[in-house]
Amino acid sequence: MIHSPADTLICDTAQVAAWQSDSAYAYNRELIAPDINLLRWLSEQFGEVLGKIFGNSLVSEYSDLILIGTAILILVLLLWFVYKKRPELFMRSGKDTLPYAVAEDTIYGIDFEDGMAKALSGGDYREAVRLLYLQTLKLLSDRKRIDWQLYKTPTQYLHEVRLPAFRQLTDHFMRVRYGNFEATEALFHSMLALQEEIRKGGEA
Repeated sequence: MIHSPADTLICDTAQVAAWQSDSAYAYNRELIAPDINLLRWLSEQFGEVLGKIFGNSLVSEYSDLILIGTAILILVLLLWFVYKKRPELFMRSGKDTLPYAVAEDTIYGIDFEDGMAKALSGGDYREAVRLLYLQTLKLLSDRKRIDWQLYKTPTQYLHEVRLPAFRQLTDHFMRVRYGNFEATEALFHSMLALQEEIRKGGEA
């Protein structure tokens, strides 16, 4: 009768545990996808840039202050950009800012001179400012400088007419129309002078 040799292999669990804890034997680490933290990576990249500009010692000491200051600066720049593009978003508004219907803001079928004369004689400078601005839009439309549409906003016309005088005139109108700023006789005459500059062509 043939006897099979005895199984002499014994698993040394202590040795296996030692190997498992040794990073030199962690071969499967190449197969595991790294846990990428995008925010941490951006922070490190930003820190490296700041380190090159200000020095590593200064950045490490005031890193939090620098990050907060940079975030505030970026926010201010974003707000400034939005203000330049859409200034009406930053102006005051309320129920009393629309004493006339939007549908009345048409440039056709209106006797502007007579309307402004009546508004000025009655001390209604707000109405006079509105009529003056609409008259200016009528002038620009007649000269094919703008494509007037009832639904378009003053900001849209600024993209069509790049005259400093028209920008100032539009700013004055929007402050009165949307920002509830007081319309005065002095403001009206200032806008009248701007309209005359636009009528002459202004500066390119």
